[in-house]
Amino acid sequence: MNKIEKLLRKIGKKDRQKLLGVIEKLMNKKTKTLKIQKIKDTDFYRLKSGRFRIIFHYYKKEIIIDSIKLRSEKTYKKL
Repeated sequence: MNKIEKLLRKIGKKDRQKLLGVIEKLMNKKTKTLKIQKIKDTDFYRLKSGRFRIIFHYYKKEIIIDSIKLRSEKTYKKL
């Protein structure tokens, strides 16, 4: 089980459903309503969803989710 699966199991049902909805929009490339920003000096992007941050990158027109974390000072370290 990876870190993303562990996080999804730990959080509450309401937060999980909201987060999965945002991930589904991202994966289906319905990103007009999402606030996506490129992370400075990297090839990574971030997506804010409440107190969660989704870090991802593009690889050959595919979206690869690297991590989902609760917002903290360490969220963007080690990218």
